[in-house]
Amino acid sequence: MNEVNHWHELGPFTVFDVETTGLNARCDRIVEIAALHIERNGTISRYASLINPGCRIPAGASGIHHITDEMVAAAPGFRVVGFEFLEFAADSILVAHNARFDLAFLQESLVRCGLPQWRGKTMDSLRLFKQAYAGLPSYSLQNLRRTFQLEDTLPDLQAHRAAADVEWTAQLLEIAFTALLKKLK
Repeated sequence: MNEVNHWHELGPFTVFDVETTGLNARCDRIVEIAALHIERNGTISRYASLINPGCRIPAGASGIHHITDEMVAAAPGFRVVGFEFLEFAADSILVAHNARFDLAFLQESLVRCGLPQWRGKTMDSLRLFKQAYAGLPSYSLQNLRRTFQLEDTLPDLQAHRAAADVEWTAQLLEIAFTALLKKLK
């Protein structure tokens, strides 16, 4: 195997995050999806969209991600966004922080609207980070963001919005892979 000089050479990766109307992938709906695609050469591209869930967003969910019914009223439905997302992420490793949650919503939403499920490789940055930095008191995205002083790479990043969480997860992915690659050398 060729020596890896930079973590992104292990890719390509598509880091993604969803915001939802609740916590149950079968009953609740996605209201926002964002993704950051990292090619093997380090080139980055971004995708983000609000999604009209076809139902009201509960106040409790809006209180966390600050996405309102008014914000998604003119947004496309998941079928349009899901198709675009699958094209954006094609032939890459899909990455999310606590991937079980985001992937469950993605897969359920794809099936619900008649699109093919994601069949590619997936990776959980939370599990990867636990391997690279065992023994931390918390592996939540917000705690890791504070602990590792993650940068706000885009203006107006807001915690618990998909675009912000994707940017921070990508930074964590780089930190974890860099640490693990150093251990291998």
